[in-house]
Amino acid sequence: MNLRNPWLLLPLTFLLASAVQLFLPWWSLAVVCYVVGFAVARFAGQAFRIGFGGAALSWLLPAAWLNMRNDGLLAHRVAQLLPLGGSAVALVLVTAVVAGLVGGWAALAGAYLRATTWPLPERSR
Repeated sequence: MNLRNPWLLLPLTFLLASAVQLFLPWWSLAVVCYVVGFAVARFAGQAFRIGFGGAALSWLLPAAWLNMRNDGLLAHRVAQLLPLGGSAVALVLVTAVVAGLVGGWAALAGAYLRATTWPLPERSR
C-alpha cells in the first residue's frame, strides 16, 4: 500500500482525525494533521490540501448529520447569534472551513518541519 498516494492520505487523515476527536479535545485534529504532514506528505501544497480536506470532513459530516437529526433547530439558533442570517447550512459550512484551516495549517507546519530537518537530496545535473 502506497501511503504517499493523495487519494489514500485524505481518507487516512479523515479517519484518524475523527477517531482521535472521539476521545480527545477538538484541537487533537491539528496534531493528527501535523503528524500526517510530517510523516507522509511530499510537498507543502499537498500537505495543506490533505490536512484541510481531512479536517474539514471530520467536522462537516458529523455537523451535517446532527443538523439533519434535529431539523436544524440548534444550528439555526446558533447561526442567529453569528452574522449568518440564521442559516444552518452556512453554519455547517463555516464550521468545516474553520476545521479545514486548522488542519491545513497544522499539516503545512509538519511538512515544513520535515523539509527543514530532512531536506531532499539535490539532483545531479
